[in-house]
Amino acid sequence: MTPIDVAQLAECRLCPRLVQYRQSVKPPPRYAGWTYWNKPVPPWGDPQARLVIVGLAPAAHGGNRTGRMFTGDKSAQNLFQVLYQLGLSSSPYSLSKDDGTRLRCVYVTSAVKCAPLRNRPTAEEVANCNKWLRQELAALRPKSVVALGRVAWDAVLMAYGLKKQPFAHGAWVRVGETRIYASYHPSPLNVNSGRLTAAQLKEVILSAAEYAGCVE
Repeated sequence: MTPIDVAQLAECRLCPRLVQYRQSVKPPPRYAGWTYWNKPVPPWGDPQARLVIVGLAPAAHGGNRTGRMFTGDKSAQNLFQVLYQLGLSSSPYSLSKDDGTRLRCVYVTSAVKCAPLRNRPTAEEVANCNKWLRQELAALRPKSVVALGRVAWDAVLMAYGLKKQPFAHGAWVRVGETRIYASYHPSPLNVNSGRLTAAQLKEVILSAAEYAGCVE
């Protein structure tokens, strides 16, 4: 169950470039036999979530393949190891829609719902997709939001009607009773380069989870 109409989301064709790319993605040899989702990727999580985690967009061979956000790629595994350590996920992995993983107090979504070429959506595409994020945040009314990366940070601020704020790992701003936290994205590029460690990601998510009342 999600705060948005998943069937309506799946039919979205507002951004022609994203539609063309998501539908053109073919399985590499390691995913031979997979039938790719190749549509806007639904969010998922606890319908009573008080903490929302916002990523950039589905990966071409991650969420675009599995049909579930932050599922089936290395970024997902980096994130879910931390969520599991904090008791917010039932498993330290997110592999497929039927992997049995459950989230507690957490809802996972993205700034852009379609996989973008080279993971770089345009400003117009981010703005087009912001209507979905606004619906999600308005329905959930979370206490904390963690934006993973600059694009997600800007998109969350836009959804709340806030002016742009400088992005920095560990920064946070308040809107009403909600806090918006910034973290580098747990992508392989950031993690393998040492720009983001598991401890740094855990620190931000823990701060957000404590404020939201998800952990003691």
